Amino acid sequence: MLVHRDIQPVIEKQLFRGKVIILYGPRRVGKTTLSHQLLAGNEQSRYINCELLEHKSLLETTNSKNLKNALGSYRLVVLDEAQHIHDIGRILKIISDTLPEIQIIATGSSSFELGNKLSEPLTGRSREYLLLPFSIAEISSISDRISISADVDQLLRFGLYPEVYSKPEQDAIEELSQISSKYLYKDILEFEQIKRPALLVNLLNALALQIGHEVSLNELSRMLGETIPTIQRYIELLEKAFIIFRLRSFSRNLRKEIAKGQKIYFYDLGIRNALIRNFNPMKLRNDTGGLWENFCILERLKRNMNRRLFVNSWFWRTYDQKEVDYIEEEGGLITAVEFKLNARGAPKAQKIFQQTYPESVFMTITRDNFWDFVL
Repeated sequence: MLVHRDIQPVIEKQLFRGKVIILYGPRRVGKTTLSHQLLAGNEQSRYINCELLEHKSLLETTNSKNLKNALGSYRLVVLDEAQHIHDIGRILKIISDTLPEIQIIATGSSSFELGNKLSEPLTGRSREYLLLPFSIAEISSISDRISISADVDQLLRFGLYPEVYSKPEQDAIEELSQISSKYLYKDILEFEQIKRPALLVNLLNALALQIGHEVSLNELSRMLGETIPTIQRYIELLEKAFIIFRLRSFSRNLRKEIAKGQKIYFYDLGIRNALIRNFNPMKLRNDTGGLWENFCILERLKRNMNRRLFVNSWFWRTYDQKEVDYIEEEGGLITAVEFKLNARGAPKAQKIFQQTYPESVFMTITRDNFWDFVL
């Protein structure tokens, strides 16, 4: 099953414009598949797996002639898993400066080595893109809206990893268990050499159980018996590994607004459910609200990213527990959103939020009207 990735035409428009293309993303989301699709039809293209020792040894040089020999006479070259090349940022800078006729696409399953060593060397020389599990927009190219809407409960349980989507339940559970146990922490353990991997696992499980709720660092510190700075560092590592992402709290006018809160969501709900070993049907769950909130915010993030819409996003809460799930600002327009899997009554925070921000637009997203929000 070939699913067209929305980011592909965006990347294709940037080819041969003098920029190194950087493609980030978690493991197993299809970066290699997309790389081959970008190379397809170009006879002067080459794919290089940088995890292989023979390629590492040839590319780990700052001699431009040696790099030219390693890359050959190809015009379009993919360096897959480029973070395995020592000093990759400097090497890509040399290629960009001395071999401008070669278009490089460098992929990385984490941002640790690749991101940290690219920033300075490739300033002004790169374009960066993030590939995530399938989006609703992408699977709608191979399935109709009626079928996808009928499968929403399955998406909330098993997520949208390419190797999971549309698979039978047992196969999906098996694949998610493999990803969550073998691949999820691989980059963190390999590149950061953390001293307490068990803490990382326990933290991630704790975050999975707090989906849809504001996360307290103090509470996590007490629960896990670790200092707040360590908890903060590990959360940042999980972000860099594209496992979780954060929303900060929105505050402009009211003294009683929470100004320094945060919520944490998962880049894939199947992975989240695998971590807590809960693939139960929706009618047997007590976390349906949090799953729906995570699903909608994640699909909105994918939509904005793939459409190259650079928006600001937050959540909103007051000290007296008035809360709006999601706030988005684009072009000065503030949109406030509540997520309800099944619409029952008006959101309690709508009135006070719109009184405070009278120019804002308020909407409630349910399973009946989510399409316009995620496409």
